[in-house]
Amino acid sequence: MQGITDHILRLLSQHWLLVSGTALLLWLVKNRYRNGLNKYPGPFLASLTDWWRLFDVYGRRPELTHRALHKKYGDVVRLGPNALSFSDPSALKSIYGLNKGFVKSDFYIVQQSISKGHRLQSLFSSTNNDFHARFRRCVNSAFAMSALVQYEPFVDNTTKLFLEQTKKIFVENPEGCDFTQWLQFYAFDVIGEITYSKRHGFVENNKDVDGIVGYLSWLFLYVAPIGQIPFLDRLLLKNPIYLKLSQWGFIDATFPVARFANNRMAERLPHLSNEKPESQESQAVSVKSPDLLSKFLAAHESHPEFMSQTLVQTMAVSMAFAGSETTAISLSAVFYFLLKHPGALARLRAEIDDAARAGAFGDSETGLVTWHESQDLPYLDACIKEAFRLHPAAGLPLERIVPEAGAEISGHFVPGGTIVGCSAWLIHMNKGVFGEDAEMYRPERWLPNEETVKTEIGKTAEDRRIKEMNGTMFQFGMGSRTCIGKNISLLEIYKLVPSMLRRFEIQFKDPNQEWELVNAWFVKQKNFTTTFKLREIVKADNIVDPTAS
Repeated sequence: MQGITDHILRLLSQHWLLVSGTALLLWLVKNRYRNGLNKYPGPFLASLTDWWRLFDVYGRRPELTHRALHKKYGDVVRLGPNALSFSDPSALKSIYGLNKGFVKSDFYIVQQSISKGHRLQSLFSSTNNDFHARFRRCVNSAFAMSALVQYEPFVDNTTKLFLEQTKKIFVENPEGCDFTQWLQFYAFDVIGEITYSKRHGFVENNKDVDGIVGYLSWLFLYVAPIGQIPFLDRLLLKNPIYLKLSQWGFIDATFPVARFANNRMAERLPHLSNEKPESQESQAVSVKSPDLLSKFLAAHESHPEFMSQTLVQTMAVSMAFAGSETTAISLSAVFYFLLKHPGALARLRAEIDDAARAGAFGDSETGLVTWHESQDLPYLDACIKEAFRLHPAAGLPLERIVPEAGAEISGHFVPGGTIVGCSAWLIHMNKGVFGEDAEMYRPERWLPNEETVKTEIGKTAEDRRIKEMNGTMFQFGMGSRTCIGKNISLLEIYKLVPSMLRRFEIQFKDPNQEWELVNAWFVKQKNFTTTFKLREIVKADNIVDPTAS
C-alpha cells in the first residue's frame, strides 16, 4: 500500500504541471455547466469564473456593463458560474416577494462592520431571514411613516444650520461648492441627530470629521469587488487573525462609524458600555429623547433575550452606513437633473413660489419646508421620483439565493442554490413600464396627462399607468428586505430640496460640466460643482413686510 502511495506521489511530483492544468480545466468545465446554467447567455469568461465579475466591478462602472449585456442578450444574463441577472420587472415579485424563501447572498456579509474585533450582523447585512424578521419586529415601529413627526424637529435643526452655512460659506463664492460632498455632510449630520440627538459636526466645520466620509468611500470601493468573491474578505479585512488581535487589544479594527456609535452609547448609558463618554455634558441627554437610539434601547429593555446591547450598537452603526450615503446620492441626483434641465427647474420653482404666495408655507424667514407642506407639491414629487428612477443609489443587482427546490422566475425555472438578482439601473429603464423615452429625464411622466384624464376611461388608464410605475420602482429594494430607513431618507429629501430652492439660486460652476460616476456598490457622483446666489424668499401675498416703508 505504501509503495502505491509513493508511486502516486512520485508521478504527481514529476507531472505536477500537467496535473494542475487538468484540475484547473475540469474546474472550469464544471463551472461552465453548473446547474445547467450554460443555457443562459452572457460573457464566456463569466461562465467560467467569478473573477470576471470582480474585475468588471473593480472597473467602477458595472451598471454600464450590465445594461450593454442585457441589451445584447435579453432579459436574463449569466454574470457568473452561479449568478443570473434579470431585467424583466416581472422577476421582482418572484425574487423579492414575501415568503418566497429567497435569502441574501454572502455579498452582504462582506458589508458587515467591525467593532472591537467582532462582526456586526445588521438588518441590511444579515443573510438569515428568521434573524432578520425577529430583529425587524423589535425596531420596526421606530421607522414607520407615523414616526416621522417625531424626527422632523431633528431634521429641521440640521436643515436650518445647513441653509445658514450654505449662505455663509458658498454664496457668491467663486470657487464653488463640491455639492455632492456638501450634501453628504448634511445627510451624515441629519442621521446623527435623528439617531443620537447629536450631529457629527460635518456641517458646522465643513470638513470630513474623523475621516468618516473618506473611510466609507474606501470601504465601498473594497466591498463592491470583493463581494463578488466573498471568501476573499476572510483573507483580507475580516481575516480571523486580524480580528482576534483586535479583540485582544493589540490593534484597533473598529470602523470609524462604529467608534462614533460607541461614544454615543457611552454618553447615553455609560453603565452599559466600556467606552468613556467624550464629555460630561453629553451624559445629560435624556434616555426618553425621541431619537432612534432611545427607541433601540427601549427595544433592548422590552426584548433583552434577543435585542442585545450589541444589536443596539449595530442598528446605530448601520444607520450611518447606509442612511447617509444613499440619501446624499439621491439628493445629488435630484439637484443635478434639475440643473441639467432648466425647464423642469423653472416649473418646480414656479410651483414652490406659487404655493408660497398662497400661504402654503409656515416659515417665510428661513425658507424651511415641512414634510406635510412638501406633500402638496406634485411636481416636486415628480422630480424626485424621476431622479430616483434615473439614478438609483444601489448600482449592482440585489443578490438573492434561490431556495433548494428551485423557483420559477420570469418564465425560467432556476435551480436551487443559484444566485439571482435585479438591478434598479436595468428595471428603471424598462420601456414597457416607463415609456419609450425611459432613458430621458422627464418628470411629467409621473403626472396624469391632462388631456387623457378628461374622460373616465382615460383617468382610469392614467391611474393604472402611474400605479404600475410606482410598483416597479426598486431604489429602496422590495419585499421584506426593503430598506427600513427609506421613510427617513424621504423625509430629508422632500424637505431639503424645496427649502434650498426657496433660499438659493443654484447653478453649475461650469455650465458644460458633466458629472463623473463611481459605482462602488452605491453609485456616487463626482465633479458636481455648483455656485449659489441668495434668493429673496417668496412670502404669502397677504403678509406685509414690516420693514417696508
